[in-house]
Amino acid sequence: MSMETASIAQHCKSLRLASIGTQFASLAEEAGRQNHSHLHYLEALLQGEVEDRERRSIELRLKDAHLPRMKTLEEFDFAQSPHIPASRIRTLAEGGYLDRAEPVLLVGEPGTGKTHLATGLAIAACRQRKRVRFTTAAALVNQLVEAQRDQSLTRMLKRWASVELIVIDELGYVPLAEVAAELLFQVIAERAEKAAVIVTTNLPFSEWPQVFTNARLCKAVLDRLTDQAHIIETGTESYRFRRTLGKKRKV
Repeated sequence: MSMETASIAQHCKSLRLASIGTQFASLAEEAGRQNHSHLHYLEALLQGEVEDRERRSIELRLKDAHLPRMKTLEEFDFAQSPHIPASRIRTLAEGGYLDRAEPVLLVGEPGTGKTHLATGLAIAACRQRKRVRFTTAAALVNQLVEAQRDQSLTRMLKRWASVELIVIDELGYVPLAEVAAELLFQVIAERAEKAAVIVTTNLPFSEWPQVFTNARLCKAVLDRLTDQAHIIETGTESYRFRRTLGKKRKV
């Protein structure tokens, strides 16, 4: 390595230009062979740096989102669930609901694709470099209750409020104690008309009093979540169950 090359590499390290630091020498050789101009060479270097930073930014947001598994919308088999509006889901993936702070509610029986769709929308938001966090309703409530016990609830609520998209999975699987329900309401109410939230639930709205047993609180939660919301019903027939039956028939 020449002194000049070593000096450039050191400058790139100091300026945190990782992509340029690894590509400048090879791209310089290519530019020489192709007789490219200095500006063309510089453009290629900067483009590589920008693309690398965007890739690393998306990777970081995906990591911070705490997704249960990497399931994209491209992997969702809409042909097996023709009642789910594929065009509406793809429109949501474009991110307009994030900018407008609109809730998305995925309502259906277990195994109908709610979590996959919610995860796919979360991944799409990460690709748009949004701050995303995925959690189950039970895990979120446990965090809030523990924070209240540790007298750190205010800090915890601020942390959740700073996230541009929260996915709350599996709301309705277990009833919530009144204190827990009130804490969850605080998170939801704080986001109203400010930031987006995706909720998956196995219960129709008429059965939400089973989860939020305080009638006034239940009404308030529904009011916040359904206002300007995108409500998508995923159905009652389990896709996972049909897939299992299909595998057994092939054996």
